[in-house]
Amino acid sequence: MLTRKRQHAYPYLVRILHISDIHIGVESYGHAASEAEVEALPVYFAPGVDRSQFVGVSTRLLDFLTTFDWSVDYAINHSVDLVLFSGDAYKSRDPSQTHQREFARRIARLSNVGIPVFLIVGNHDLPHVANRATALEIFPTLGVANVTVGATLDTFNVNTNAGPLQIIALPWIRIGQFMAKEETRDMTLEQIKNSVEARLTALLDQEIAQLDPSIPAILCAHVTVSGAKLGSERSMMLGNDHVLGLGTMANPAFDYVALGHIHKHQVLTQNPPVVYPGSIERIDFSEERDEKGFMVIDLDHTKPRGDRNVTIEFVRVAARKMLTMDVATSPGEDPTDAALEVAGKFAGEGLEESIVRMRITMEAEQEPAFSEARVRQALTSAFHLAGIDRTVHRERRTRLGTEDAEKISPMMALRRYLESRNTPADREKQLTEYAELLLTEELEGTS
Repeated sequence: MLTRKRQHAYPYLVRILHISDIHIGVESYGHAASEAEVEALPVYFAPGVDRSQFVGVSTRLLDFLTTFDWSVDYAINHSVDLVLFSGDAYKSRDPSQTHQREFARRIARLSNVGIPVFLIVGNHDLPHVANRATALEIFPTLGVANVTVGATLDTFNVNTNAGPLQIIALPWIRIGQFMAKEETRDMTLEQIKNSVEARLTALLDQEIAQLDPSIPAILCAHVTVSGAKLGSERSMMLGNDHVLGLGTMANPAFDYVALGHIHKHQVLTQNPPVVYPGSIERIDFSEERDEKGFMVIDLDHTKPRGDRNVTIEFVRVAARKMLTMDVATSPGEDPTDAALEVAGKFAGEGLEESIVRMRITMEAEQEPAFSEARVRQALTSAFHLAGIDRTVHRERRTRLGTEDAEKISPMMALRRYLESRNTPADREKQLTEYAELLLTEELEGTS
């Protein structure tokens, strides 16, 4: 095992990198990676590994691994004493062997240079069935050096190159861990959630009461905290959220509170810092404008409790850009021309590195003039075209009364429909001829 010497100028500081919600396995808005795309990956991607094994995998998998690699490189090159991961290593509760291998490779890089890693279990890391091993349990099972997994609510003592730390782990909790079926039988879902939250708070208070005030203390939790702004994890939710009060989390016994589960970066309080770093890659277009990255925290272990925090910094990563093009057409305007004009305005916005979608609104009479093929051709330089969504404003249909519907013939109903759509005369003639042919064949088949 390699040993890493401390390089930052203040030996009394403990430097922590807090990262969360890596979600390896998200493959939406991706395509099979070409050999050229794999070769063009940044130099810090999978160092020492044959890149040819990634040809054909989803480009989105490469996006997530690249931002993860950049974070690992930062930890190694900036004298980080502890990497704190607050849950959701994977998208799936049953990650593939490839996904597990790639996560383990990056944890091993940190372990091999002597940087301790503390992992807690998120809701996406839990298996479908209770009492089965989580995907993170492979590390203590194999005795991987410098890696600790917080799979239960407990306090852990972690030694770093800059001194000891106390970490209370609050992983994602199953309701069945706290309440028997008999207890919940006559309770509403809201009552069950309130009961679980009350018990979690009480157990957390018990752990806090046992902390040594002379040693820096951190809470690492995968949970929703009241008042936090939600991100796209709503669309990825697995199970019901437990919401804990901000007052419970912002306990003065902690020098830092490292949160995971919500993908939007936010600092809920400053003293102590209660922080969601957010996910390190954009999951979907609800995160289009969100900055992505991780936190770096310096604690002065020579100071008393409540006065140890020196700095906290959000470090941005180069996450895959997402770009929405909104096109609002005017009555009588050619919708294809309008879409091409908007696409042209984004020509210098880095389309080749962006996942792009277009949303266009038009009137019903404009729709026949819209050429989606031409618009797609204009956007071929984009890294990935997620789609072209049309919103067509149509007049409310006039329905026939029951009596009229019984009297009208199928051909007359078709002609009325085509007239209501302002169908060109030649097109109407062609469609009615096809309809007459179909009706003739139907009558001959039943005679």
